[in-house]
Amino acid sequence: MRTLPSWTRSHAGQLSPQRRATEWGRARSQEYDVVIVGGGITGAGCAVDAASRGLSVALVEARDFASGTSSRSSKLVHGGLRYLEQLDVSLVHEALTERGLLMSRIAPHLVHPLPFLLPVKNQAQRLYYGAGLMAYDTLASMNRWGRGVPHHRHFGRAETKRMFPDLSDEYAGSIGYFDAQTDDARLVTTLARTAAGLGASVLSSVEALDLERDGQGISGVNVLDVESGERLTLRSRKVVSAAGVWSDEVACLAEGSTGINVEASKGVHLVLPREAIDGSTAIIDRTPWSVLFIIPWDGHWIIGTTDTPWNLELAHPAASASDVAYLLEQASETLDKRVGIEQVEGVYAGLRPLLKGESDDTSRLSRTHAVVQPEPGFTVVAGGKLTTYRVMAKDTVDKAFAGEDVPESRTDQLPLLGADGFAHYKAQAASLAARSGQSEDMVVRLLHRYGNLAVELLDLAKRQPQLARPLPGQDQYLRVEAVYAARSEGALHLDDVLTRRLRLSIESADRGTDAAYDAAGLVATVLGWDEERQDREVEAYIERVAAERRSQQQPDDDAAEQARLMAAEMRAVEPLRTCA
Repeated sequence: MRTLPSWTRSHAGQLSPQRRATEWGRARSQEYDVVIVGGGITGAGCAVDAASRGLSVALVEARDFASGTSSRSSKLVHGGLRYLEQLDVSLVHEALTERGLLMSRIAPHLVHPLPFLLPVKNQAQRLYYGAGLMAYDTLASMNRWGRGVPHHRHFGRAETKRMFPDLSDEYAGSIGYFDAQTDDARLVTTLARTAAGLGASVLSSVEALDLERDGQGISGVNVLDVESGERLTLRSRKVVSAAGVWSDEVACLAEGSTGINVEASKGVHLVLPREAIDGSTAIIDRTPWSVLFIIPWDGHWIIGTTDTPWNLELAHPAASASDVAYLLEQASETLDKRVGIEQVEGVYAGLRPLLKGESDDTSRLSRTHAVVQPEPGFTVVAGGKLTTYRVMAKDTVDKAFAGEDVPESRTDQLPLLGADGFAHYKAQAASLAARSGQSEDMVVRLLHRYGNLAVELLDLAKRQPQLARPLPGQDQYLRVEAVYAARSEGALHLDDVLTRRLRLSIESADRGTDAAYDAAGLVATVLGWDEERQDREVEAYIERVAAERRSQQQPDDDAAEQARLMAAEMRAVEPLRTCA
């Protein structure tokens, strides 16, 4: 096993097209300690954990990093306040500890405190919710990393309306508390780059097709390079499945049963411009069917979420007209104004991987995670939540290498790429702005997206002034960010850039189509696209946007899915076999 390498220089964590080619070539002859299948928050976390222990690691993802559930969340890093009602104290304490670690040590550039108001209608609600929040604060204070934010406070009607003028007058006041917020897709990309910086082979557009076995057991994974069509076997001693909502499909490759099932629950979110609602905090409110979030998101609001079963295509969950109408209705009831469809800028749907046990022993898994071994050498992790990804990763690597001389996890002490010196760089935002020619607001925004690596983008934009301009139709995203996404962050397609490295697909009324041609031209210079390839990438992106708009006009899930599936895919991912 290798010792922990130094990766303080960002080039160690580059996910460039050249590095992808090198790693793919190296994979033909190398034997890994572990191959991890799935490039969402859990798989990327497992790659960081295993690589930081000195293990040789390959991480493979059939599509793009965070292309599934991990880019379609409520963007919250929270302790699970509502789980206190279920008396799941250990889960809440664990999540609060992880929240504190992410804000203070692991990813302070990506995870920041977010104030919430919990509106109350009467004194009984105030006492009930207040008791829950007192327990929430107590659990957060039980270790040095859990705190990180102020305690909850009670507010009367006047103070509540001052902080959130558009809140309905039916509320008698509120309770204020803090949780945290993140850009989920950027957190996953940063984890993938951190794993690469620790020596892992990190490969998107590489699909796991089957497990390879010899007389001793698991000996590797048969994979397909979705970009080139080439197949090979990644030789490894262990295989980990961290496939999220695809966990059941990947688990079918095993010779034994996992004892669990993963059920997909659809969560839909709407994105509105900031001027649509007058308020300065986030709102959490209970509805008859789920929890309503109204969350400030940079220059926008996110409204969510739904919680309905989804039994259709896992890769492309579609929001229907009824989903959109439900969220608008619930938001309008919490506010003292009507929120209309004409105000919606973006819509996105994600699938929660909820666990259901196949036996009495596993029947109460719900929102927790499970780590199981259906056969020696093959470990499956499923369920869980974004906030506790690091614990899930630790548990998974511990299980996979149980009984072997492998160092303990140390990811609680490991800042992610970009985190080192973040506070210092943020304090120097004015001088960085003066040196780069960008506004201070833009520099601060870049620091919160890239951490100390923002200096790389600013320097590149200064050397090439044409990259210092915003993308067409945008004022929050610079052209240099599109180049950087392809050069350093593993983006292989235009959709990767506009939907996950940047968030134009949900943050602008045109959903990024105005910027598509310019961004494709910028990416082409890095990925070597000719004019025909650029046109295909743009056409595919615009077609996807149009298909999603059509799906959001359909009355139900079946019709919405059919509309969404009309769009062509740039990645020809093969369907996995199903269990007999």
